[in-house]
Formats: sequence, structure tokens, C-alpha cells
Amino acid sequence: MTDDRRIDGTLPVAFRYTPGLGNGAFFASLRDEGTFVGSRCSSCDVTYLPARVFCERCLAELRPDTTCGPGGTLTSWTTLHVDVDDEPLPAPERYGLVRLDGADTVLLHRLLPEDGWDPAIGDRVVPVLRSDREGRIGDLEGFSRAAG
Repeated sequence: MTDDRRIDGTLPVAFRYTPGLGNGAFFASLRDEGTFVGSRCSSCDVTYLPARVFCERCLAELRPDTTCGPGGTLTSWTTLHVDVDDEPLPAPERYGLVRLDGADTVLLHRLLPEDGWDPAIGDRVVPVLRSDREGRIGDLEGFSRAAG
């Protein structure tokens, strides 16, 4: 027999995200040049995107010095119908994992709605960037289907 107890209440949580050196370079490149910068490990032959300061496989020191994209390939996707609070969204939203050209890792972001596009794994996509970029992930509005 257990004596489970429950104490109702709320716990407000505030946090500040610090991007660090690798992600800082990624966001600066996105803001200033509209490009995606990653890090290449010459020992493991892996290109990480966003940039990393060390290889997750061999722990080698890395530099944010490899431009990836701008196009990429959709490796997986899903449609969301509810938000993080389990409330219905006004309209369904699609999110996908995109492997930008030259990268070995994927980036999760929105798939922008387009008439007639039923996303499929392997689709070619291109980024859509905001014109007023600030150096944050929201500078990337999402990915749309590549022409042709």
C-alpha cells in the first residue's frame, strides 16, 4: 500500500537560452548573410548543422566554418493538430526534418503551406528567410518545396 500525496500548485519557470560558440556562429551567419554554417569533423567525416564546437563522435575540436545548403532534402515530417498545451491549433501545421546540402545532421522546422504540396520523404526543399533577421531561429520562416 502506498501513501501517494498530491500538492496542487504552479511553478513559474523562466529561462534564458545561451547559444554558445557554435550556435552563436550559426545564428550570426543566418542573420548577417542568410546562410547556414556548420562544423565539419575531418576525423569522422561528419558535418554538423547547426555548428558545434566539438565532434559528438570523437570529441575533436571543431570550428564553425562550413556553409551548408541552402537547399536540402526532407527526411521526415509530421502534421500537428494540437499545440504544446494540447489545445487545438486554428489550422494544422507541418514540421519536417531537413538535411541541408552538405550536412550530415538534420534541422527541425516548419514546412510552409503550399497549395498542392503533399510532403513526401525525399522532397527537395528551400529555406524561406525573413528580411528583418535578428540572429534567432525565427529568422528562418520555414521550408518550402523547391521549384522544378
